[in-house]
Amino acid sequence: MTTKEAIEKLNELELKNFALGHAMGIMSYDDETVAPKNSRMPRGKTMGVLSEMSYRLTTGDEAVGLLEYLKEHIDELGPEDRRRVELWDKSFRELKAIPVEEYVAYSELTSTAGSVWREAKSRSDYRLFEPYLRRIIDAQRRFAALAAPDTDPYDYMLDKYEEGLDRKRCDAFFAALRSRIVPLLERVKAAGPVDTSFLSVPFPVSAQRELADKLMDIICLDRDSCIIGEVEHPFTTAFSGYDVRITTHYYERDFISSMYSVVHEGGHALYDMHSDRRYAFTGLDGGVSMGVHESQSRFYENIIGRSREFVGLVYPELIRLCPKLAAHSPEDVWRAVNAARPGLIRTEADELTYPLHIMVRYEMEKAMIDGGADTADLPEMWRELYREYLGVEVPDDASGILQDTHWSGGAIGYFPSYALGSAYGAQLLHRMSGDIDVPGAVRSGEIGKINGWLEDKIWKYGCLFRPSELMERAFGEPFDPKYYTDYLERKYTEVYGL
Repeated sequence: MTTKEAIEKLNELELKNFALGHAMGIMSYDDETVAPKNSRMPRGKTMGVLSEMSYRLTTGDEAVGLLEYLKEHIDELGPEDRRRVELWDKSFRELKAIPVEEYVAYSELTSTAGSVWREAKSRSDYRLFEPYLRRIIDAQRRFAALAAPDTDPYDYMLDKYEEGLDRKRCDAFFAALRSRIVPLLERVKAAGPVDTSFLSVPFPVSAQRELADKLMDIICLDRDSCIIGEVEHPFTTAFSGYDVRITTHYYERDFISSMYSVVHEGGHALYDMHSDRRYAFTGLDGGVSMGVHESQSRFYENIIGRSREFVGLVYPELIRLCPKLAAHSPEDVWRAVNAARPGLIRTEADELTYPLHIMVRYEMEKAMIDGGADTADLPEMWRELYREYLGVEVPDDASGILQDTHWSGGAIGYFPSYALGSAYGAQLLHRMSGDIDVPGAVRSGEIGKINGWLEDKIWKYGCLFRPSELMERAFGEPFDPKYYTDYLERKYTEVYGL
């Protein structure tokens, strides 16, 4: 076999694996959006069968022989194919360590757990979900021990979502944020509240759907490749750059919730849709990590979407769809959507208190994986941490331990990437501002200029570079969370006149 023939075989293998992932992804999306409750059991079975097919495809003798050949001839490969082999080898080693029957059982478990989580949340009853979470945590611990016995289990999980991330880096990062955010929040509280009462004005769901469509157009989402659905917990699923699904939810008296979830998920979608097309159906397609992904979604949601210029841009549409808002100026709306008010719900949190929500989950995940907290005790731990970190009382499970879907899918180690992504976004803004007039582009509705800069620096590379390397190339310097805390200081000084 020649190196060229080996790469052709790799292309075939990755295409087959993409097809299986595509099929499972479609079923997961269907489960989240429109599937009937009783579809839970057969879907779990189907997911189990497909996951076993994927497992055997990527760990079978033919695949192993191909991988070993490519590793032996790695010096003959270009940088893109080298990275494909590197990513495949990392995934293979982790997957091969897990017995196939356990892998299949876990796929069925997480498929079912998602449906159970939704029912538990609707009833605000953690007891329904607790047995599933216990099994997921046990499985995650075992997988970590099998795949990386010499690695801290939680470090292993963090690395799955942000390659190279570990608790030591997270601890230092969150300590840096806490030292600046907590004092700033105290100054904001002392300055007195911003009027946000008018944000609860009745805004018909039908009008919010119109607004969602307008927002998708404003940020230049290709509607031939991206659609929007409605769910309990907004998310984005990218099957490929040709097919990306974003979701939102609508509350008649909280139009801001949908407005910013659309912009947030739109940021994810833009990233997924703009990988170099040469990477389609290969291991290089799509976003390289959740931290980088969140840097895009939170950049659009907060740095762009909550800017004075963006609010001014969408203001005419807001008052057209909801005339009662005309009693309040664009400046009123801008201050209101940036008000800092410690609350219960992470997805509704302002930029200043948002990292505190992430810190709660980070502390809980460490305790869950280290064995310092039993699953039966997690709701009380959640309440205690919210009391300590945000000074709020958690009234029920739905607005507490059950508010996020992540753990039902086994995504333990994901949450820190939200805060890391926010910090990445602030440093990207600093670098971008040296090349283009960001406020001017937003004010004039030329979001395409911003998209073009990000495509050139981030999106087109897909998974070619490791996250830290990709971001340092974009920043032109090493990552520094000071850009994020400086950004928050400037913004909230302006919003509150500190």
